[in-house]
Amino acid sequence: RLPYSIRVLLESCVRNCDNFQVLEKDVQNVLEWETKQASDDPVEIAFKPARVILQDLTGVPAVVDFAAMRDAVKELGGDPQKINPICPADLVIDHSVQVDFARSPDALNKNQELEFERNKERFQFLKWGAQAFDNMLIVPPGSGIVHQVNLEYLARVVFSSGLLHPDSVVGTDSHTTMINGLGVVGWGVGGIEAEAVMLGQAISMLLPKVVGYKLVGELNPLATSTDTVLTITKHLRSLGVVGKFVEFFGPGVSALSIADRATIANMCPEFGATVAHFPVDERSLHYLRQTNRADDKIAIIEAYLRATKQFRDYTNPEQDPVFSEVVELDLSTVVTSVSGPKRPQDRVSVSVMKKDFQDCLTNK
Repeated sequence: RLPYSIRVLLESCVRNCDNFQVLEKDVQNVLEWETKQASDDPVEIAFKPARVILQDLTGVPAVVDFAAMRDAVKELGGDPQKINPICPADLVIDHSVQVDFARSPDALNKNQELEFERNKERFQFLKWGAQAFDNMLIVPPGSGIVHQVNLEYLARVVFSSGLLHPDSVVGTDSHTTMINGLGVVGWGVGGIEAEAVMLGQAISMLLPKVVGYKLVGELNPLATSTDTVLTITKHLRSLGVVGKFVEFFGPGVSALSIADRATIANMCPEFGATVAHFPVDERSLHYLRQTNRADDKIAIIEAYLRATKQFRDYTNPEQDPVFSEVVELDLSTVVTSVSGPKRPQDRVSVSVMKKDFQDCLTNK
């Protein structure tokens, strides 16, 4: 009966329960989510994500702190090699890129050369960090945007080294939520919180309400996935989902590609939810094959999720869990629209755009 996103929190609490950081009380609170989330008194739980993802602007200070800790341990006569992230961490270098050259075939190479020249000292330090620290992967510049690299390459979906357990992630970027499109629970946190998780600390969080967002019907052939995303963003923003989990279900989800799901999940900061979660289904596994994940790993992912009742068939209503509240969108009602110029929730249907534009000229 638990929402699929809450099942990930429950598994983490059970696996990490040591009665020090994660207490039996935390496990019980998540297990009793249905009654606890309806209470007027907020319930606090401890959650240990499976990994951390960083980008270079917030990740470099973290690596500096780890290097400083090694220096401190060495001065105290200890072994500095023992200072490593306890929780797996991935750092993607992408935020420092500037576009100095454009509109030419060699623009990419020229920009990268200039980037290496500008940030030589920083990149040398990060290269040292990649070699010096265990449990830390540093993705070099030019590989892509952190969220896309996370989706296409870094996401495990299920960790298969040692004890099998679901992938979950916190990242030092508000749009870390994009990974929920692939069925991985994840959201953005501050740099200090991320470092604490890397050092094996649990995140303290309120047990969230979960809004079930049901998608039915089929998309009009003239409407694009962008129209769907903008419609959902405006709808969720009007509902007020700040601090809540949003979980998608219903037969309409099956028609959405992983790119569509990831784009909707990426918009979490715009509509205010903590996560916008799409549990793993057959389409998710197909995406893993498309992105060249190993067949044996995909087989393990599917077997584990089916065995633990975390694999979703969106066309089967018997699998629908209990939600705090349910809202519905008929995809056939999605129409061609434009949004902006600044805020994605300022969506206007193309059919009324002329009138809306004229009204904007006269409104005070």
